[in-house]
Amino acid sequence: MKRILSLVVTGLMLVSCGTLNLDTARLMQSGIYAAQALTLTDAQVQAYVHQYITQLDAQSTILPESNAYTKRLRKLTAGLDGVNEVPLNFKVYKENEVNAFACADGSVRVYTGIMDAMSDNELLGVIGHEIGHVALNHTRRQMRNAILTSAAMEGLASTSTTIAALTDSQLGAIGSAILDAKFSRDQESEADDYGYNFLVKAGKNPWAMVMSFEKLQALSGGSSQSGPVSNLFSSHPDTATRIKRMTERCNTDGYKRPTK
Repeated sequence: MKRILSLVVTGLMLVSCGTLNLDTARLMQSGIYAAQALTLTDAQVQAYVHQYITQLDAQSTILPESNAYTKRLRKLTAGLDGVNEVPLNFKVYKENEVNAFACADGSVRVYTGIMDAMSDNELLGVIGHEIGHVALNHTRRQMRNAILTSAAMEGLASTSTTIAALTDSQLGAIGSAILDAKFSRDQESEADDYGYNFLVKAGKNPWAMVMSFEKLQALSGGSSQSGPVSNLFSSHPDTATRIKRMTERCNTDGYKRPTK
């Protein structure tokens, strides 16, 4: 934070001395936007993410309420109301990719590919984990980092009370931050634990966490770094460690593993 503010101050000093050239102007502007990005409120982050999700929904094939996939997801997620006072909304994308994600605005999107590959319990484990990243503000931090590192996000002034309409390039930067998010070892472990507690609170069996990791590992041929489900993995910590940790917790808490 001090480094960014110093950059802004330095730029302003150069302006006052009349020695500002084009490169310096760009450097100063980026520092201003970076400082603004650091002070984005939760509501602003949610609003910008919602703009991206609205666009993504419009570009995707969303299965209707009458569809068997949607009915299955509705039944599976009944009682999962929201996190951090943000209501959750679930939709199914007709897409063969084995994927699912949750966003800072409460949007949870599940692909038909992962629904075909997983049982209800396994799918619930993935959803619980992804919601964990939202509840623990990991996704919000990813969004803020995207603003800090992407020139395309210039102009999102946090001092404004109006949420700006994003350009295509800005929406693309948000999309990359959401769909290609990489979390740290601690963040992944925290999301695992949150997902476990989230399922218990909702009256679900937390063995779903273990079973989802086992299925994802099997689908990727035992590798957490390659294959069709690589976006749902992180190298920190490795999948086997996560399976072991969640298994021990289920056993300690006295939960019986479901048969499917």
